[in-house]
Amino acid sequence: MAIYDLTKTPADSYDTHTHLNDDKLYHDVPAYIGRANEFRVMEMNIVGYDATGNERALEIAQAHDNIYAVLGFQPEDTADFDEAAALLLSHQLEQEKVVGVGETGLDYYWDTPSREIQKKAFQTHLALAKKYDLPVIIHNRDAFNDVYDIVKASGVTKGVMHSFSGTPEQALAFVDLGMHISFSGVVTFKKAEEVRDAARAVPLDRILVETDAPYLAPTPFRGKDNEPALVKYVIDSLAETLTVTPKALSEITRTNAHRLFLNHE
Repeated sequence: MAIYDLTKTPADSYDTHTHLNDDKLYHDVPAYIGRANEFRVMEMNIVGYDATGNERALEIAQAHDNIYAVLGFQPEDTADFDEAAALLLSHQLEQEKVVGVGETGLDYYWDTPSREIQKKAFQTHLALAKKYDLPVIIHNRDAFNDVYDIVKASGVTKGVMHSFSGTPEQALAFVDLGMHISFSGVVTFKKAEEVRDAARAVPLDRILVETDAPYLAPTPFRGKDNEPALVKYVIDSLAETLTVTPKALSEITRTNAHRLFLNHE
């Protein structure tokens, strides 16, 4: 990894969506946490995606300070989200250090699971988020209209559009439903001007940052495995887009994350 100039972002940050529970990172969780802390990424959410991912997210969160778990089944794994899995998830959401439901949502890029299976699972996750008064973390790929309609019908009014890659109009539509908009390494990509336009449209108090590690590594690490330490590159790029300092954006996004996930005002 290239040496990062820590003086460029002299403020602690919060990676709101990372997968240290993924096989690519799970083998050496303490090292990734330590490197993140060196880069002043002091808090993070470990996000579940299936039964194993949820168990690992809980394990990691409960073993480390300032690390939290988000639990759910991502759209690609909803074929396994049967009644028993939903019951187990419901019990897991009651455990300490769980701060959200997800990731959940719709992904129409893939042919399987079917759209109906995905929709049913998404609705169940939203109901659990409402039951436990937890924010929902939403994965949306090629499914804007259905995601919007299902969230609106659910009555859920707090959550995150994870790794947002849509238009400014779509971002604001979700903001109007109460959602926060989270930006990942995509915002650093040369051809992602529409995503940067969306960032400019979103109110500062609704913006979050994430890595989605080990995926979506930011420039200049694109194509390599991502890790929480690299959220600093997302912050730098987004700060330039928004014409604020990296320090200010670190503080803004951390405050937003505290308010949403930890109920800190």
